[in-house]
Amino acid sequence: MHSSSTLQWLSLVGIIWLQSISGTNTNFPAYSSEFKNLLSLSQIQLNNLAFASDAGKLFGWLSGVATLYLPLWLVLVVGAVLGLIGYGVQYLFLVNKIAFLSYFHIFMLTVLAGNSICWLNTVCYAIVIKNFPYTRQIAVGLSSSYVGLSAKIYTDIVDVVSPPHPKKRANTYLLLNSVLPIMVSLLAAPLLREISVKRTNGLERGFIALFIITIFTGTYAVISSLGLLDMVRPLFHGIGLVLLLVTPLVIPLASKVVEVFDKICVNKIMESRVHDFTVDEERGENTNEEKVGEEVDDDEDEINVTKVMEEIGVKLMLRRVQFWLYFFVYMFGATLGMVYLNNLGQIAESRGYSKTSTLVSLSSSFCFFGRLMPALLHYFFSKSKYMVSRTGSIAILTTLMAGAFYLLLHKHHISLYISTAIIGVCTGAISSIAVATTTELFGTKNFNVNHNILVANIPIGSFCFGYLAAILYQKEAFNHGGNANCMGYDCYKNTFLIWGAICTVGTLLSYILYYRTRRFYKQSL
Repeated sequence: MHSSSTLQWLSLVGIIWLQSISGTNTNFPAYSSEFKNLLSLSQIQLNNLAFASDAGKLFGWLSGVATLYLPLWLVLVVGAVLGLIGYGVQYLFLVNKIAFLSYFHIFMLTVLAGNSICWLNTVCYAIVIKNFPYTRQIAVGLSSSYVGLSAKIYTDIVDVVSPPHPKKRANTYLLLNSVLPIMVSLLAAPLLREISVKRTNGLERGFIALFIITIFTGTYAVISSLGLLDMVRPLFHGIGLVLLLVTPLVIPLASKVVEVFDKICVNKIMESRVHDFTVDEERGENTNEEKVGEEVDDDEDEINVTKVMEEIGVKLMLRRVQFWLYFFVYMFGATLGMVYLNNLGQIAESRGYSKTSTLVSLSSSFCFFGRLMPALLHYFFSKSKYMVSRTGSIAILTTLMAGAFYLLLHKHHISLYISTAIIGVCTGAISSIAVATTTELFGTKNFNVNHNILVANIPIGSFCFGYLAAILYQKEAFNHGGNANCMGYDCYKNTFLIWGAICTVGTLLSYILYYRTRRFYKQSL
């Protein structure tokens, strides 16, 4: 390994820490009921607040533009400060430190808080793409999978520091949402350096070690979330998770040890050459050339993709048919899956399913491993002739998701489990694949702006699909006696039919996108 290898791993560790606490929007259900009671909100108004967090992504392109003019550490701090203001003012309102906030004020503060996540993610993606140019899919998949742990991390901290009273817990969630990201940002900022990497630096063993750590961390989070470790005190749950998040530091430390060892070996070899004039210099040079050739060949597929990649600006991208296919495929696939997962608690309650927390933990764990899965497959099978392209993988995942929505029409609880698992995996996987797909279709130079424009589909889809579900839910509640809560299979039956049809359209578009991009991926092989 070379000196840049240690800095690469340090930057990835910093990104993992940031991603672990960046999912602040997943905590909304923990304090939404307090706002509903305090402001006397209807179900539709509450749904609009859930949408507001996603609406912040409409302005995510601002973070991409900021990276063109500001150092990344400053972009990171700006994002953390926006979150501090957005969540912090809401916290002060809940604890009666601010006398009055209207519904409009809460909505705009939630938009601001949602936008802060874009700034954090933009910095993370920018550094991964710069520091791991030949293995970006692996690095993105590994680091972004930790977003799925955010809800677990915040919940463990709340369990330790907050009393069991619902209002106290809601206050603690909002306080953590405001202060934890800026604390971790300041901690991780010194590690987040952009490094010029000309060729691979023997990262294989490091990635294998990180895969093992990540899988073990996710498994631990799932087991503890399902209540299988209830005999252990919450404090030890939190300590265990923190230790697992610190564990990736072992990789840059090991890299540094290997670097020092290599320097010692090189110095000994140079000393022996000074005293041994019979060394064949020409043979040594050939050997070095062969080693360099072998090292670069390890990532031949990624290098070839980089060679045929076209750098596209925003204006040209918006005129491309591929972009709009990609935009709606994402909206009718991963975004629709996010809307389903956001409504999972209400869906489970309407079906009379009592173990809602278990179902939510299931969805979170499968989304975690869904984000990790593309990185695993790419690492172990990228050189296989059976490896499917990114757009082909999205088409397969969207097909599975469409089938899962139709499976929800079955009344049995097992269908709810299976569909939730499939949608969780597919949503996580598409979100992970999308980062590498954006760079391949539109280049890396303008990625920070291009990808933030792409993910603008999330708030649009979140509003449309979520609003549709809320209206149909209230309509069924009125038909079943006019109660605020709708109970029964029919509450979401029409919603699932419509969502299934929308996802089917997304599936058709994904195959068209795959067909239109197949020549590009053939050139990269």
